[in-house]
Amino acid sequence: MTASKKAAIGGLIAALYIILTYLAEIMGMASGAIQVRFSEALTLLPCLTPAAIPGLTVGCLLANLLTGCAPWDVVFGSFATLLGAFGTYALRHKPWLSWLAPVISNTIIVPPIIIFVYGIEDFWPLIAFQIFLGETISCGILGSIVLRLAKKHNILNL
Repeated sequence: MTASKKAAIGGLIAALYIILTYLAEIMGMASGAIQVRFSEALTLLPCLTPAAIPGLTVGCLLANLLTGCAPWDVVFGSFATLLGAFGTYALRHKPWLSWLAPVISNTIIVPPIIIFVYGIEDFWPLIAFQIFLGETISCGILGSIVLRLAKKHNILNL
């Protein structure tokens, strides 16, 4: 795959991530106790192409900036997405497990952001469990559907 094709795929994934984040925010699903970001369904795309890794990271960073997240949330939230994307790529030969990488990275990294950056003083394990549930819906359920459809219809032309 040429460098320009990789960049185009990454850019498309970043744009979709931003749009889907806005959609979830408009519907009131991107914040609250259990967050379901539709954009997180894209985190399984590294199973199909490594070009998805920078696309997801840039998309998350821009979506967090554009939706008014605190600076530390932009940095560490994007880092969680980057780690999850690398994990998904590492598990690309086991797609039935690949959804666990972004779920675990967000479950570990996001609760301290919520507690320390936003000052939410809920019980840490409860916040982690809520993040786990939201990410499981986004990545495990919706992401598995996205991955299956992308493979079936050869969406990324790979």
